[in-house]
Amino acid sequence: MTSPGILRPPFALIATDLDGTLLRSDGTVGARTRAALAGAAARGARHVVATGRSVAWTRHVLDDLGYTGLAVCGQGGQVYDAAAHRQLASVTLDRRLARLAVDRIEAEVGPLLLAADRDGLDGRVVAAPGYRPDPADGLPVVHARHADEVWAEPVRKFYAQCAGLGEDELAAAAREAAGHLVGITTAGPGEVEILPAGLSKATGLSFAARRLGLRGLDTVAFGDMPNDAPMLEWAGYGVAMADAHPTLKAVADEVAPGHDEEGVAAVLERLFGLAGPS
Repeated sequence: MTSPGILRPPFALIATDLDGTLLRSDGTVGARTRAALAGAAARGARHVVATGRSVAWTRHVLDDLGYTGLAVCGQGGQVYDAAAHRQLASVTLDRRLARLAVDRIEAEVGPLLLAADRDGLDGRVVAAPGYRPDPADGLPVVHARHADEVWAEPVRKFYAQCAGLGEDELAAAAREAAGHLVGITTAGPGEVEILPAGLSKATGLSFAARRLGLRGLDTVAFGDMPNDAPMLEWAGYGVAMADAHPTLKAVADEVAPGHDEEGVAAVLERLFGLAGPS
């Protein structure tokens, strides 16, 4: 039973993507968003970060937030307990299937430029020659001397680029050529991600929610890219950011202000009856 004077939260779980959603363009979480998350937590809600980034690429954001809960990383391939600094679940990509998938995609579109997101709590992203990291990310990438190095160790997923193709065109071609072998999703400009078949943020988030005794119906989820669609569809209420990909807006229940306008905060303030900016 809810204690007198304590509001029962409309949603017990808040799931947020990072890039383009919780984080502003400068890579920071704004004061208004921090206050909204704290206010929702005071009303009993739990916050779960759900990002395409690996744990190694996410930990500094969690540390900055003072985050001690569960985080879904690597497109659902890692569930991480931030307080204990340990993985609760980890899914890797079958490299034999991935090689076959890459061969079939390349037969349709030409050579792919790959980067491997390696397995492990501190797994690195290793880029083959020619792969171009997004300089706006500012995230660490190890540049290999030879293309075969990306296949040398267990991986969670591959990032793939193809000269002359945008992410939507490349994703469509990749699904047509190899969608029966691997998962294909888009999370950023100019590339696709090659994942274990069936893996998504929704699978990782479902695992995390069960650990907390919660369900999709208990969840409000926020995102901006097609890789967030399974999560928004799983959640009881899905929110796309104003500058989200059109395919995500199509499955969302609401479109919030953009990430630089702290749209996550605006929605949480309304849902949880929190005071907004003065």
